[in-house]
Amino acid sequence: MNAFLQMIENLHAFLNGLGPIGVVLWSILWILVVAVGVILTVAFYVVWERKLIGWMHVRHGPMYVGMGVFQAFADVFKLLFKEVVRPTQADKFLYVLAPLLVLVPSFGAWAVIPFDAKVAVSNANAGLLYLLAMTGLGVYGIILAGYASNSKYAFLGAMRAAAQVVSYEIAMGFAMVGVMVAAGSLNLTEIVEAQAGNDGLFDWFLIPLLPLFFIYVISGVAETNRSPFDVVEGESEIVAGHMVEYSGAAFALFFLAEYANMILISFLISIFFLGGWLSPFQGWNIPFLSANGWWWLFIKTAFFMSNYIWLRATFPRYRYDHIMRLGWKVFIPLTIAWIVVVALMAYYKVFVPGV
Repeated sequence: MNAFLQMIENLHAFLNGLGPIGVVLWSILWILVVAVGVILTVAFYVVWERKLIGWMHVRHGPMYVGMGVFQAFADVFKLLFKEVVRPTQADKFLYVLAPLLVLVPSFGAWAVIPFDAKVAVSNANAGLLYLLAMTGLGVYGIILAGYASNSKYAFLGAMRAAAQVVSYEIAMGFAMVGVMVAAGSLNLTEIVEAQAGNDGLFDWFLIPLLPLFFIYVISGVAETNRSPFDVVEGESEIVAGHMVEYSGAAFALFFLAEYANMILISFLISIFFLGGWLSPFQGWNIPFLSANGWWWLFIKTAFFMSNYIWLRATFPRYRYDHIMRLGWKVFIPLTIAWIVVVALMAYYKVFVPGV
């Protein structure tokens, strides 16, 4: 692992030696690596979702195209070659802009995600604020998609989505404030390093921030409009919500953004509450298991990605008023109260912020 990091640092030093052109090349290289990685992960995530739900339903799932492994790629080619049928009375500019407004923030947020110590596109000091800004922009694309389609069903779905996303975004934002108070930093790498120690997983923020952890996990499901909070796309009520008038590649952009956001939130849960790339056995001197590394971050992320699928296969869809009540009357008051508790714990040295 150290050899891999050293190779990255050597390449970075070489490109920096080329001057401004090298800096631009390094940035483009990082962006391509992350973007292609996210797109490929989304493809295999879709296959994993269909296989896992199939096993839960006692059936096979995808099994024909490359034994099911390449089913997602077949679906992508199908969508790309489909005609994009735009409603006659739709606003052409906004209709095209809406999917991009959803996709670009979902990919832009990856700029500050650290995959290991010193391995990130940007190690921004205000990374947490940047994340809040990026994740908050996606709702504009959803609203514009419903408005531009000139369809009552699409507009109703967009209004539902806007209300739901904003409601749970507030709860997620307050949960992030609790993490910031505990870590004493807005930098995501420093948030992970603040959970380092010799007591393994007992040094993670999971224990002192346990209520915020559960709120963040559940709010993440609602934020991405996934089951059981997928009333935005309630087939029995409003067909496919804000995406009902989209087809082909335009629909694929919404689909890609949704799954990219699910992967992003799984990463953030692991970074904020489970020590990121830190081993659950750190400081216990167990060969290999006590070593910190990117593999721990990916294992934790894979668990929460699978958790999305598990919830989809387990729970029925909630009523819309129940979803709103949970967000506004339960989660937001709880997060505000626990921020005060965390601040008091920090003040009375129950745990020391940033240590």
